[in-house]
Amino acid sequence: MTPQEFFALLVLATAMSFTPGPNTTLSTALAANGGLRRALRFCLAVPTGWTLLMLVCGLGLGAIVMAVPALRGAVQIAGVSYMLWLAWRLAGTRRLAQADDARLNVGFWQGVALQFVNIKAWMLALALTGGWVTTQAGQPAPNPGERLVIVIAVMAVYAFSSNFTYAMVGSLLRRWLAEGQRLLWFNRTMAAILVATAVWMLRL
Repeated sequence: MTPQEFFALLVLATAMSFTPGPNTTLSTALAANGGLRRALRFCLAVPTGWTLLMLVCGLGLGAIVMAVPALRGAVQIAGVSYMLWLAWRLAGTRRLAQADDARLNVGFWQGVALQFVNIKAWMLALALTGGWVTTQAGQPAPNPGERLVIVIAVMAVYAFSSNFTYAMVGSLLRRWLAEGQRLLWFNRTMAAILVATAVWMLRL
């Protein structure tokens, strides 16, 4: 991979990882409601799921999913349904005491699975496969395996870093949110972002 390609990859990784999305929204909400330790599981699940997704796309299975309307539709519906369910659970959490039960318990494997029902993640993984893994300067890449490892490593580091950053912000707000109705309105705002993201995913 040339220095120019690697720099372009870093720019894309920064833009895609640190802009708000379903993962960063959940990282923030989980840390604000349950603390940084609970959110850490999800922060680790995102790069794990992303790595598995990139491997699937690198093997060519991702193109099949996107090319078959029924499979693509199934991914969209599953992702949208899960986000709406999470938004509903989040919007009903009024106090930190409620957050301490299983209401917002998004575990490690749930976080991994979320990457596979995120149509945006599929499209990005395919773009990376086509633009950085299998081609070089418009020609077939001589070392796709090595390039895939580089892409996975970069995206995994950025995925964890961005989600952990958002989780830290959420954890810093935790004490402030415990007063009055602040947590309720914070959670409703996060839920609204998840709903908006779900609607946007349906349009892809």
